[in-house]
Amino acid sequence: MIYITQLIYIIDGQEKVFDEFEAVAIPIIRKYNGSLLLRVRPDDSAFIEHQMEKPYEIHLVAFDSDHDFENFKQDEERKKFLHLKEQSIRAAILYQGTKL
Repeated sequence: MIYITQLIYIIDGQEKVFDEFEAVAIPIIRKYNGSLLLRVRPDDSAFIEHQMEKPYEIHLVAFDSDHDFENFKQDEERKKFLHLKEQSIRAAILYQGTKL
């Protein structure tokens, strides 16, 4: 099992476009032995301390294997909507790990 944590930074005014992309991408996770464990949109009061820019959303996703995660990224249906991701996301930081 691998875990993916993603910090997502949105282009101002592109929140609806981002939601359109997520509506397509999130259901595809299950197709590749994955689960969306958390999808958090924290407001300013959720941050006690920070040394980096606050993300718009935080995702925690689990996949059975690296291979499943790679297959998810190459999914043809998801690729058809990558223009929405590119239009709405300014930056993303992805952390990959395993459960200890």
